[in-house]
Amino acid sequence: MARNNQRGGSSTRRAPKDLGRRVKKKPCALCRDKVDWVDYKDVPMLRKYMSDRGKIRSRRVTGNCAQHQRALAQAIKTARELVLLPYTQRTVTERPGGRRDRGDRGDRVLGEGFAGAAPTPVAVEVLDDTEAGDAETEAAEAAEVEELVEEMAEDGDSAPDGSDGV
Repeated sequence: MARNNQRGGSSTRRAPKDLGRRVKKKPCALCRDKVDWVDYKDVPMLRKYMSDRGKIRSRRVTGNCAQHQRALAQAIKTARELVLLPYTQRTVTERPGGRRDRGDRGDRVLGEGFAGAAPTPVAVEVLDDTEAGDAETEAAEAAEVEELVEEMAEDGDSAPDGSDGV
């Protein structure tokens, strides 16, 4: 059923707590320190205005004025783009038993659980189209290998690993 959205003076509505009491607003720390420009490179200061998960804290929490909150948010976003600050903090939560614990379901086998489905064996035949034993190709490859060995022998004053053989 829909909620009653009447704006009239309904008797079921509760009065807010301590209507007469005013909460003193926290002064803006940046105004108090007379900060003209929020520097995106001042990472320790920016981290004070971020949560442990990497979110920007709200004005209500930090007590900043609107101008400084906007400047802080822009500086944090710039620092994130320049990889001075992370977008989020990595959180690791441990689950009891992990994801592999299936409880009473047991281990499942491929094909199990489908109506009458069983794994079908598949035969695979590999065909080799290359010409095996082509004498000319093998001779050309052997000649290339011999040339490389001769070049290395001519450069015998240095070892193959780049050191001088010492």
